[in-house]
Amino acid sequence: MHEQDYFNEIRNIIENTEVNKKVREYKNNYEDLMAKWHIGKLLVEAQGGEKRAKYGDNLIKKWSEIFSKEYGNGYSGRNMRDMRKFYQLFPIWRAVLAKLTWSHIVKLLPIKNENERNYYINQIILNSLSSRELINEIKDNAFDRLSYADKENIKLISNEDKSDLALSDMIKDPIIIKTDKDINNLNEKAIHKLLIEMLEQRFLQLGTGFTLAGHEYPLKINSKTYHTDLLFFNLEINAYVVVEVKNEEYKPSQIGQVKFYMDYIDKNIKKEHHSKTEGILIVKEKDKYVMKYINDKGIYITSFKLLNNIKEKI
Repeated sequence: MHEQDYFNEIRNIIENTEVNKKVREYKNNYEDLMAKWHIGKLLVEAQGGEKRAKYGDNLIKKWSEIFSKEYGNGYSGRNMRDMRKFYQLFPIWRAVLAKLTWSHIVKLLPIKNENERNYYINQIILNSLSSRELINEIKDNAFDRLSYADKENIKLISNEDKSDLALSDMIKDPIIIKTDKDINNLNEKAIHKLLIEMLEQRFLQLGTGFTLAGHEYPLKINSKTYHTDLLFFNLEINAYVVVEVKNEEYKPSQIGQVKFYMDYIDKNIKKEHHSKTEGILIVKEKDKYVMKYINDKGIYITSFKLLNNIKEKI
């Protein structure tokens, strides 16, 4: 065989190995979750049903001691109580749960609000969050930073259906930005530059479907050149997204600048198969009494919170 033939054969072996590995991992994870769900179901039934399940800790204690000796710490009293709660929270098995790991499930169990739980499950699916990233999202109060309306009726996605996603599903208020730099000693220009750099990474890491089209993207009109702070293309909404950052409180005049950039991109850059350009205005502060008079379709207004380091509270 020629060198290329050996290369291709090695590639085929690696590809088959990796695909089979992922299939096995998915199958093992699915079987593990299903087993824990069924154990939880049987525990509830053995304790006399849902209403009496909370009084069955003595039964769990007795059985967990036996199972732990035979099969290890995975069947401790705490773990079996988690399995029981897993079934109680999800009495009907949903296919979307197979996308999660037991580590994800354990982090979700303390969340009593169904909308909040559904929100974090959707984020795990949409953004492939690890259990550590999920913990950070929960610590950062991502659900609490949704608008009031967004939090009222959150349904679990099915088969990763993203067709109904909007910018409001992706951007929080406020957007939390953490830095080790001493922001108290930075001037306005330096803070603005820092915000742009960190927001760029924030969108790419935690947003759903964002890809960077340009940093200080130039828009040329006759002899003048204007620059957007950030220009993204979002694959899920099939549209360009203009992002403008203001290190000051919200002013109605700022909307005009964003709208100007959006109109330019619609007329000069977007293709026919793209949806209309949308905009995000990120400001230092918003006045809720002023905001209720703002009704510009396609423009989402949010705020940022700049923290000095990871230890600061949100």
